[in-house]
Amino acid sequence: MDPLLGELTDDEDFLELVRQHERLRRPQTERFRPNNFEKWNDVDFKKKFRLAKPIVNYLIEEISGLIASKTNKNHALTPADMVFITLRFLATGCFLQSVGDISGVDKSTTSRVITKVTRAIASLSKDFIKMPMGVEDRNSKAQGFYNICRFPRCIGAVDCMHVKIQSPGGANAENYRNRKGFFSFNVQAICDSDLKISNIVCRWPGATHDSVIFRNSRVKAEFENGVYGNNLLLGDSGYGVKPYLIIPLANPTTRAENLFNEAQIRTRNPIERCFGVLKRRFPILATGIRLNVDKVEAIVVSAAVLHNILCQFADPTPLVTDEIEAEINIGNNIGEHVPNDLGGINNSVRYSLINEYFESL
Repeated sequence: MDPLLGELTDDEDFLELVRQHERLRRPQTERFRPNNFEKWNDVDFKKKFRLAKPIVNYLIEEISGLIASKTNKNHALTPADMVFITLRFLATGCFLQSVGDISGVDKSTTSRVITKVTRAIASLSKDFIKMPMGVEDRNSKAQGFYNICRFPRCIGAVDCMHVKIQSPGGANAENYRNRKGFFSFNVQAICDSDLKISNIVCRWPGATHDSVIFRNSRVKAEFENGVYGNNLLLGDSGYGVKPYLIIPLANPTTRAENLFNEAQIRTRNPIERCFGVLKRRFPILATGIRLNVDKVEAIVVSAAVLHNILCQFADPTPLVTDEIEAEINIGNNIGEHVPNDLGGINNSVRYSLINEYFESL
């Protein structure tokens, strides 16, 4: 029984009830969705979305088949609308409601769009994030590192950065609290001398040590199985020395050892610069991701894919505020560096490098 009409006596009363309920229902409104290509000039467009217009067009073409709606009913979002929502989120890290208001969609739609688009971009990682496999490609990477400080056979620099998240809650929440006291994912990456990311792993909570992540990574198994020949990775003292992973000496004494350490530190510097550039391009990685933990990996990997695309287009690094710069420095300087100078075969390659390349300098 409805309080508006009392007893229903016939079909006419029922129809009148339906009409009154329809009048009481909030009318559906269509929010304005701007054409961002036309609304902003090139400078403002780049500031807001971190990518230039031609690169955004390229991205839309790459993923439109993965994200396009199956119907145009109910004012469905276009692939371009979805990409702009996601890029704005990556560029600001602001609340979903704020991103949605700018794009003319509500909070729940914004969340679904970001998840859909970041997963689509992350799926491109097989094309844009890959280790050098061919001899020619490996030689090119090694030459790039050699040009920095004459360190031989290096095809990648490895390190970890922390990406801040909100507390995941539950019994395992403290696994995500890192040494600085905030919740994060510990993300391992390998880059080349041009700051392009060759490998990325984003599935470990912030309390996990860098060496544990590497020890359980596929790239470690590939090096141990000889996939990359006699080429090397360079890491900091948070890793254990291996025949294929070279870290600096804890206590260099001779001139050759000091030259080796200097060359090793300067040659692995691109990975630290890479993290800084990545977070300046996409500040959400520095200020924090306020979404469920199951969505974090796609966001981080999609940012890495976009970073590599921007490197491919030789796109300059954007400026950021002092607050974001401070967050970048915090997230990139957490690792607990414990010297791992082990003897035996693990150390033999390192000393052969010292004797062969640095003794005569």
